[in-house]
Amino acid sequence: MKKVAIQGVKGCYHEMAAREYFNNEEIEIVPCVSFAEMFEQFKKDPSLLGIMAIENTIAGSLLQNHELLRQSNMRIIGEHKLHISHTLSALPGEKLEDIKEVNSHPIALMQCMEYLEKRPDIKIVEKGDTASSAADISRLNLSGHAAICSEYASKIYGLNILAKAIETNKRNFTRFLTLADQWSSDDYIDKSNINKSSLVFCVPHTHGSLSKVLTIFSFYDLNLTKIQSMPILGREWEYRFYIDLTFDDYIRYKQALEAIMPFTKDFKILGEYENATIE
Repeated sequence: MKKVAIQGVKGCYHEMAAREYFNNEEIEIVPCVSFAEMFEQFKKDPSLLGIMAIENTIAGSLLQNHELLRQSNMRIIGEHKLHISHTLSALPGEKLEDIKEVNSHPIALMQCMEYLEKRPDIKIVEKGDTASSAADISRLNLSGHAAICSEYASKIYGLNILAKAIETNKRNFTRFLTLADQWSSDDYIDKSNINKSSLVFCVPHTHGSLSKVLTIFSFYDLNLTKIQSMPILGREWEYRFYIDLTFDDYIRYKQALEAIMPFTKDFKILGEYENATIE
């Protein structure tokens, strides 16, 4: 049975992403308090797989996770794009007019702010996780409290759904990366389906250095789907670039990588995998 580490507790969106990615096959979920703890678990158990959020269509990139991945021995073996839809859930028997406090992760609260602003009488309290907010209400029997969480979490913790799809933007998706130890990552990838790559590198602090790299990608018909810059500590005004590419021809992709080598520093392939589509 595959063991899959996630950030969060049972019922969280990371668990949903893991179960969808592995197509409901039997997996053992290993919950972690933080993303940093996830990577500590990877060091202890090289057989452990992971599911990690990397960006959201509303909240943007999770910058810390880019760095955790770069500094680790983990490789991206796949990705999953999960539609995020929030419910407002409370104890059985509670009605909307009974709710005095709403608990959830700050990003989930932000994503539902238009709905919450219609109820200025409700106190908004940030918590560490959407599912743990639901778990606490159930475990502590907190009347007058509601959690913003998934319908999945609401059912797991026996809560009553007061409202569904309360997120402001209905096109709310989170992109998750599936991770494996670098020495075993090839065992999980169908190389015939590889059409996406995640890279990280630096460029010299000189005029046009990044432009030269991007021009090479264009010449080799690679599609740049994401570019994320992060400052390098201790090296003023120098940046590290995280890039996602899609391609139709693996050989031309490899040729492009060879061509950019003279223009980059600290180059690393974070993973080569199949591009996930939104259903």
